[in-house]
Amino acid sequence: QVQLVESGGGLVQPGGSLRLSCAASRFTFSAYYMRWVRQAPGKGLEWVADINNGGGSTHYADSVKGRFSISRDNAKNTLYLQMNSLKPEDTALYYCARAWTGVLGDYWGQGTQVTVSS
Repeated sequence: QVQLVESGGGLVQPGGSLRLSCAASRFTFSAYYMRWVRQAPGKGLEWVADINNGGGSTHYADSVKGRFSISRDNAKNTLYLQMNSLKPEDTALYYCARAWTGVLGDYWGQGTQVTVSS
């Protein structure tokens, strides 16, 4: 079955940076669009960013535009999210997901926690 495993989360001060990784396996990673989705405490799922299968096209939620950067290394079957200028509002459980028509994703990782606090 498809496997997605996020890592790289942790505690960071406001204004700091983190890079999240998502290791993909057991499917043809390079054939799929991928995305990052997050869930803040007590809130619903929020789409964060998309990247096409080749990595040449990206899209971002307004809340993270200019601060976050999604990328991928298809040779390593890995998706990344570089997060800069972090704010307390970015505190959430971050998931990588395989994009699919009509839904945020058909397969999801277990999530990695990002906490932005002084």
